[in-house]
Amino acid sequence: MIYLKSPAEIDIIRKNGVILKECLETARDMVRVGVKKVDIDRTIEKLILKAGAKPAFKGFQGYPAATCISVNDEVVHGMPNGRVLEEGDICGIDIGVVKDGYYADAARTFPVGKVSAQAQKLLEVTLESLERGIGQARMGNRLSDISHVVESYATENGFSVVKTLVGHGIGKRMHEEPQVPNFGPPSQGPKLEEGLVIAIEPMINVGKGDVFTKDDGWTVVTADNSLSAHFEDTVAITKDGPEILTR
Repeated sequence: MIYLKSPAEIDIIRKNGVILKECLETARDMVRVGVKKVDIDRTIEKLILKAGAKPAFKGFQGYPAATCISVNDEVVHGMPNGRVLEEGDICGIDIGVVKDGYYADAARTFPVGKVSAQAQKLLEVTLESLERGIGQARMGNRLSDISHVVESYATENGFSVVKTLVGHGIGKRMHEEPQVPNFGPPSQGPKLEEGLVIAIEPMINVGKGDVFTKDDGWTVVTADNSLSAHFEDTVAITKDGPEILTR
Protein backbone atom coordinates (compact mmCIF):
# COMPACT_ATOMS: atom_id res chain seq x y z
CA MET A 1 0.00 0.00 0.00
CA ILE A 2 1.31 3.45 -0.94
CA TYR A 3 1.31 5.86 2.00
CA LEU A 4 1.07 9.58 1.14
CA LYS A 5 2.68 11.99 3.61
CA SER A 6 1.24 15.18 5.09
CA PRO A 7 3.16 18.48 4.82
CA ALA A 8 4.18 18.04 8.49
CA GLU A 9 5.60 14.58 7.79
CA ILE A 10 7.47 15.83 4.72
CA ASP A 11 8.93 18.60 6.86
CA ILE A 12 10.43 16.03 9.23
CA ILE A 13 11.96 14.15 6.29
CA ARG A 14 13.25 17.47 4.91
CA LYS A 15 15.02 18.20 8.21
CA ASN A 16 16.55 14.74 8.12
CA GLY A 17 17.63 15.49 4.57
CA VAL A 18 19.64 18.46 5.86
CA ILE A 19 21.56 16.07 8.11
CA LEU A 20 22.21 13.79 5.14
CA LYS A 21 23.39 16.69 2.98
CA GLU A 22 25.98 17.63 5.59
CA CYS A 23 27.10 14.00 5.89
CA LEU A 24 27.54 13.67 2.12
CA GLU A 25 29.51 16.92 1.96
CA THR A 26 31.81 15.59 4.69
CA ALA A 27 32.15 12.27 2.85
CA ARG A 28 33.01 14.11 -0.37
CA ASP A 29 35.80 15.96 1.42
CA MET A 30 37.14 12.73 2.94
CA VAL A 31 37.23 10.75 -0.31
CA ARG A 32 40.89 11.01 -1.29
CA VAL A 33 43.92 8.78 -1.87
CA GLY A 34 45.05 6.90 1.25
CA VAL A 35 41.80 7.12 3.24
CA LYS A 36 40.23 3.91 4.56
CA LYS A 37 36.57 3.11 3.98
CA VAL A 38 36.10 2.43 7.68
CA ASP A 39 37.40 5.88 8.66
CA ILE A 40 34.78 7.55 6.46
CA ASP A 41 32.10 5.38 8.05
CA ARG A 42 33.14 6.25 11.60
CA THR A 43 33.21 9.97 10.86
CA ILE A 44 29.73 9.90 9.27
CA GLU A 45 28.29 7.93 12.16
CA LYS A 46 29.58 10.51 14.63
CA LEU A 47 28.01 13.31 12.56
CA ILE A 48 24.63 11.57 12.47
CA LEU A 49 24.63 10.96 16.21
CA LYS A 50 25.76 14.52 16.93
CA ALA A 51 22.71 15.74 14.96
CA GLY A 52 20.44 13.74 17.26
CA ALA A 53 19.61 11.19 14.59
CA LYS A 54 20.49 7.53 14.16
CA PRO A 55 22.22 5.81 11.24
CA ALA A 56 19.35 4.04 9.51
CA PHE A 57 21.49 1.28 8.04
CA LYS A 58 23.21 0.14 11.23
CA GLY A 59 21.46 -2.99 12.46
CA PHE A 60 19.07 -3.04 9.48
CA GLN A 61 18.66 -6.76 8.75
CA GLY A 62 21.93 -7.20 10.63
CA TYR A 63 24.02 -4.71 8.64
CA PRO A 64 27.00 -3.76 10.86
CA ALA A 65 27.87 -0.23 9.74
CA ALA A 66 26.41 3.28 9.47
CA THR A 67 27.12 3.68 5.76
CA CYS A 68 27.52 1.64 2.60
CA ILE A 69 30.77 2.45 0.79
CA SER A 70 31.17 0.85 -2.62
CA VAL A 71 34.35 1.14 -4.72
CA ASN A 72 34.77 0.57 -8.47
CA ASP A 73 32.92 -2.67 -9.36
CA GLU A 74 31.00 -2.62 -6.07
CA VAL A 75 27.50 -1.48 -7.04
CA VAL A 76 25.90 -0.97 -3.61
CA HIS A 77 26.06 -2.19 0.01
CA GLY A 78 29.85 -2.17 0.09
CA MET A 79 31.18 -2.85 3.59
CA PRO A 80 33.23 -0.08 5.27
CA ASN A 81 36.34 -2.14 5.90
CA GLY A 82 40.06 -1.35 5.95
CA ARG A 83 40.33 -0.99 2.17
CA VAL A 84 42.38 2.07 1.28
CA LEU A 85 41.18 4.36 -1.51
CA GLU A 86 43.58 4.61 -4.44
CA GLU A 87 44.12 7.10 -7.26
CA GLY A 88 41.59 6.50 -10.02
CA ASP A 89 39.01 4.73 -7.86
CA ILE A 90 35.38 5.80 -7.80
CA CYS A 91 33.71 5.62 -4.40
CA GLY A 92 29.95 5.40 -3.86
CA ILE A 93 28.70 6.43 -0.43
CA ASP A 94 25.11 5.63 0.59
CA ILE A 95 23.76 7.05 3.85
CA GLY A 96 20.43 6.76 5.63
CA VAL A 97 19.25 8.60 8.74
CA VAL A 98 16.22 8.24 10.99
CA LYS A 99 14.96 10.88 13.41
CA ASP A 100 11.55 11.66 14.87
CA GLY A 101 10.20 8.44 13.38
CA TYR A 102 11.03 9.16 9.72
CA TYR A 103 13.78 8.10 7.33
CA ALA A 104 15.79 9.87 4.63
CA ASP A 105 18.21 8.20 2.20
CA ALA A 106 20.76 9.51 -0.31
CA ALA A 107 23.93 8.48 -2.13
CA ARG A 108 26.71 10.00 -4.21
CA THR A 109 29.64 8.52 -6.12
CA PHE A 110 32.88 10.48 -5.93
CA PRO A 111 36.14 10.31 -7.92
CA VAL A 112 39.31 9.53 -5.99
CA GLY A 113 41.99 11.84 -7.37
CA LYS A 114 42.22 11.79 -11.16
CA VAL A 115 39.97 9.16 -12.75
CA SER A 116 39.79 7.79 -16.29
CA ALA A 117 37.68 9.49 -18.94
CA GLN A 118 35.36 6.48 -18.88
CA ALA A 119 34.90 6.69 -15.11
CA GLN A 120 34.25 10.44 -15.30
CA LYS A 121 31.64 9.90 -18.01
CA LEU A 122 29.99 7.20 -15.90
CA LEU A 123 29.69 9.59 -12.94
CA GLU A 124 28.26 12.35 -15.12
CA VAL A 125 25.76 10.10 -16.89
CA THR A 126 24.57 8.47 -13.66
CA LEU A 127 24.01 11.84 -12.00
CA GLU A 128 22.21 13.17 -15.05
CA SER A 129 20.02 10.05 -15.17
CA LEU A 130 19.02 10.82 -11.57
CA GLU A 131 18.28 14.44 -12.49
CA ARG A 132 16.10 13.32 -15.41
CA GLY A 133 14.30 10.82 -13.20
CA ILE A 134 13.60 13.51 -10.62
CA GLY A 135 12.30 15.73 -13.42
CA GLN A 136 9.57 13.15 -14.10
CA ALA A 137 8.52 12.99 -10.43
CA ARG A 138 5.47 15.19 -10.99
CA MET A 139 1.81 14.91 -10.13
CA GLY A 140 -0.11 13.18 -12.90
CA ASN A 141 2.87 11.28 -14.30
CA ARG A 142 3.14 7.53 -13.88
CA LEU A 143 5.83 5.87 -11.79
CA SER A 144 7.50 4.27 -14.81
CA ASP A 145 7.98 7.68 -16.43
CA ILE A 146 10.82 8.04 -13.91
CA SER A 147 12.14 4.55 -14.70
CA HIS A 148 12.02 5.08 -18.45
CA VAL A 149 14.08 8.27 -18.58
CA VAL A 150 16.75 6.80 -16.29
CA GLU A 151 17.22 3.76 -18.51
CA SER A 152 16.95 5.72 -21.76
CA TYR A 153 19.68 8.19 -20.82
CA ALA A 154 22.02 5.50 -19.51
CA THR A 155 21.68 3.28 -22.57
CA GLU A 156 21.96 6.23 -24.98
CA ASN A 157 25.38 6.79 -23.47
CA GLY A 158 26.46 3.17 -23.83
CA PHE A 159 25.94 2.08 -20.22
CA SER A 160 23.62 -0.46 -18.54
CA VAL A 161 21.20 -0.16 -15.64
CA VAL A 162 21.08 -2.67 -12.81
CA LYS A 163 17.60 -4.22 -12.96
CA THR A 164 17.65 -6.41 -9.85
CA LEU A 165 17.92 -3.41 -7.48
CA VAL A 166 15.41 -0.58 -7.31
CA GLY A 167 14.52 2.68 -5.61
CA HIS A 168 11.67 2.78 -3.12
CA GLY A 169 9.11 4.71 -1.19
CA ILE A 170 10.36 6.07 2.12
CA GLY A 171 8.87 7.54 5.28
CA LYS A 172 8.10 5.77 8.54
CA ARG A 173 10.07 2.84 7.13
CA MET A 174 13.22 2.95 5.05
CA HIS A 175 11.65 0.81 2.34
CA GLU A 176 7.99 1.44 1.55
CA GLU A 177 5.81 0.99 -1.50
CA PRO A 178 6.17 1.68 -4.35
CA GLN A 179 9.32 0.16 -5.77
CA VAL A 180 11.00 2.55 -8.22
CA PRO A 181 12.81 0.58 -10.95
CA ASN A 182 15.45 2.19 -13.17
CA PHE A 183 14.10 0.63 -16.36
CA GLY A 184 10.92 -0.01 -18.29
CA PRO A 185 8.42 1.58 -20.68
CA PRO A 186 6.79 4.93 -19.85
CA SER A 187 3.21 5.51 -18.65
CA GLN A 188 3.01 2.41 -16.44
CA GLY A 189 2.36 1.89 -12.75
CA PRO A 190 0.60 4.08 -10.19
CA LYS A 191 -0.10 7.74 -10.86
CA LEU A 192 2.18 10.07 -8.90
CA GLU A 193 0.21 11.97 -6.24
CA GLU A 194 0.95 14.85 -3.91
CA GLY A 195 2.51 13.57 -0.69
CA LEU A 196 4.32 10.61 -2.23
CA VAL A 197 7.95 10.47 -1.05
CA ILE A 198 10.35 8.22 -2.93
CA ALA A 199 14.06 7.45 -3.09
CA ILE A 200 15.17 7.56 -6.72
CA GLU A 201 18.52 5.79 -7.15
CA PRO A 202 20.04 4.92 -10.51
CA MET A 203 22.73 2.24 -10.38
CA ILE A 204 24.58 2.32 -13.70
CA ASN A 205 27.32 -0.01 -14.98
CA VAL A 206 29.97 0.53 -17.66
CA GLY A 207 29.49 -3.08 -18.77
CA LYS A 208 26.43 -5.27 -18.55
CA GLY A 209 23.76 -4.83 -15.89
CA ASP A 210 24.30 -8.26 -14.31
CA VAL A 211 25.36 -8.30 -10.65
CA PHE A 212 25.90 -10.76 -7.80
CA THR A 213 26.31 -10.57 -4.02
CA LYS A 214 29.69 -11.44 -2.51
CA ASP A 215 30.21 -13.97 0.27
CA ASP A 216 29.91 -11.26 2.95
CA GLY A 217 26.17 -11.34 2.22
CA TRP A 218 25.99 -7.62 1.46
CA THR A 219 28.38 -6.28 -1.16
CA VAL A 220 26.77 -6.31 -4.63
CA VAL A 221 29.31 -6.27 -7.49
CA THR A 222 29.14 -6.23 -11.26
CA ALA A 223 29.34 -9.71 -12.78
CA ASP A 224 31.87 -8.57 -15.41
CA ASN A 225 34.03 -6.51 -12.98
CA SER A 226 33.09 -3.28 -14.75
CA LEU A 227 32.78 0.04 -12.94
CA SER A 228 29.44 1.00 -11.37
CA ALA A 229 28.09 4.32 -10.07
CA HIS A 230 25.19 5.08 -7.72
CA PHE A 231 23.40 8.36 -7.07
CA GLU A 232 20.28 8.74 -4.93
CA ASP A 233 18.00 11.42 -3.52
CA THR A 234 14.82 11.40 -1.45
CA VAL A 235 12.15 13.30 -3.39
CA ALA A 236 8.65 14.52 -2.50
CA ILE A 237 5.88 14.93 -5.06
CA THR A 238 4.32 18.38 -4.53
CA LYS A 239 1.86 20.65 -6.35
CA ASP A 240 4.83 22.73 -7.42
CA GLY A 241 6.81 19.81 -8.82
CA PRO A 242 9.44 17.51 -7.32
CA GLU A 243 11.16 18.67 -4.14
CA ILE A 244 14.54 17.11 -3.45
CA LEU A 245 14.63 16.66 0.31
CA THR A 246 18.28 15.59 0.54
CA ARG A 247 20.04 18.59 -1.04
